[in-house]
Amino acid sequence: MAFTVAIDGPAAAGKGTVAKRVAAHFGFAHLDTGLLYRATGQRTLDGTDPVEAASSLNAEDLESDALRAPEVAQAASRVAAIPEVRQALIDFQRAFARRSGGAVLDGRDIGTVICPEAEVKLYVTALDDVRAARRHIELTGKGHDISYDEVLEDLRTRDARDSARATAPLKAADDAVLLDTSKLTIDQAVETAVAEINRRIA
Repeated sequence: MAFTVAIDGPAAAGKGTVAKRVAAHFGFAHLDTGLLYRATGQRTLDGTDPVEAASSLNAEDLESDALRAPEVAQAASRVAAIPEVRQALIDFQRAFARRSGGAVLDGRDIGTVICPEAEVKLYVTALDDVRAARRHIELTGKGHDISYDEVLEDLRTRDARDSARATAPLKAADDAVLLDTSKLTIDQAVETAVAEINRRIA
């Protein structure tokens, strides 16, 4: 039986962590769709055409540790604004979403564009300063030399670009449940998400 959980939201709000934990709880498959755009963006940094990069992705491209680097995040945001890139990745995401056994997808346009018929839609968000602090800890912990202010500016630049793009802008689906993680622990956020999914399953 297919059962799709669509989780959207801005960077560092916690959607990826919530998605992974929810998928593990229910035994659903999980896809971080942002990795598709990060992998595409990374390949453009060496001069590869964005549409060509998106059309020729393979599983190994999604496993690089470099995908979390700030310059790759900016490249991902740029290629995500290209309609032809998004189209090249849509079929893969939709097929994943309707696989037997259930699936959790997290990204920026899952509930609005990729899976508008998803059984559960969540929009995970948090205050800018909270998100920047989380991402700064993550990046510096991995050895990146970047300041909190630079991270905050980077997040706000990406938010503005992702929200303003003409194709599949970042926004909550009309029927999405809002989950603000600003003052929640990860466990509390996951518990809220699990409760909402259980309610829909019942």
